[in-house]
Amino acid sequence: MVDSVYRTRSLGVGASGLPDQYADGKAARVWQLYIGSVSSRTDTYRTWICQSLRDKGCHHVLDVACGTGIDSIMLLEEGFQVTSSDASDKMLKYALKERWSRRKEDAFDKWVIEEGNWLTLKEDLEEVAPAEGFDAVLCLGNSFAHLPDFDGDLHNIRRALKNFAGMVKPGGVLMVDHRNYDYIIEHGKVPQANSLYYKGKRVKDIKTSVLWVDGTCKMITLDYTIDISEHPDDDAPIKKLRIEGEVDEPQYSQQAKDDLAVHNLPDKYSKFRLSYHPHRLETFKKLLVEAFDGNCKHTVYGDFKPVDQVKDPGYYIHMVQKL
Repeated sequence: MVDSVYRTRSLGVGASGLPDQYADGKAARVWQLYIGSVSSRTDTYRTWICQSLRDKGCHHVLDVACGTGIDSIMLLEEGFQVTSSDASDKMLKYALKERWSRRKEDAFDKWVIEEGNWLTLKEDLEEVAPAEGFDAVLCLGNSFAHLPDFDGDLHNIRRALKNFAGMVKPGGVLMVDHRNYDYIIEHGKVPQANSLYYKGKRVKDIKTSVLWVDGTCKMITLDYTIDISEHPDDDAPIKKLRIEGEVDEPQYSQQAKDDLAVHNLPDKYSKFRLSYHPHRLETFKKLLVEAFDGNCKHTVYGDFKPVDQVKDPGYYIHMVQKL
């Protein structure tokens, strides 16, 4: 029997402090399968991000949504100096594991990884941040939308963006993205297009739910169905993604098992849910300019192209240069 509680995240995920939707370990591991190996950013993504940073003269980059390390590793391999942070210790375990396995490479030996909360970012990174700020701050992969609007007044969202802006040196850039929530709100589903972000091929289905409260869209949830079966040609098979000391399978309560059984999925599939704040494009543009007190140059791209050249992009990418 399905209960009347609408779950905003997968069972077992922590709810205290800054919500960590990957806190159960299983979600973090399955997410790694969703994105593919740590080198699975598409060529379009890698080329555009790295060339944009080089064009702005950026070298020292702060990745505030490190997660499993996919963007940080990409940047290290491209010759950037990288400092990485994330609020999810479960996700950071994969980045730390990669740093250790490649510690003989100079760039990885110097890779700084710290747990950091966007709402207390300055304090959390005080010991590792350069006094003048970073050349660039990145928050990519639709990560920023994980931060809820706790009080309904955008206070925490404004605070996080202000903290991001404060970590950028004069002349440096903030790069932040989000899904095309305007399209999702209007159509009730994500735009149908090939992923320009990940090469991972394990996604079998993404179901979209839109939560309305008093006529306002308050939350978007995406239910991911991922193939977790072993593949002989995997770069990162499920067994290799387990961290030393981690149990083979998460321990669920009987209620959790019953809820999972409702989906009637074969054993080779795993299903989990993530929730997002639905950032509308025009509102988010204003919030970004406000975070820099108006002293910035703001440009928006749709799927890595000028926004006016793309109809119904999957993602919007904002580049904000501090003046």
